[in-house]
Amino acid sequence: MTKPRDYKKEYKDFHGKPGQIAKRSQCNKARKICGLAVGDKREVDHIKPVSRGGTNKRSNLRVVSRATNRTKGARPM
Repeated sequence: MTKPRDYKKEYKDFHGKPGQIAKRSQCNKARKICGLAVGDKREVDHIKPVSRGGTNKRSNLRVVSRATNRTKGARPM
């Protein structure tokens, strides 16, 4: 018999890691720069992805729907 999973512990362990905290902080900064309020379902899209050397400057950000942002992914420019 297997032991049941502790989902709360798994969530806390993953989202409490320094890398995840930093990533969440960068996302929140980008939302603030674009003026998105808490609860707004739209997302901030980086024209040049951060993973490809993009920045959080306003000139590299745009507000798009969640579906649009999720289909884009981190494609090379």
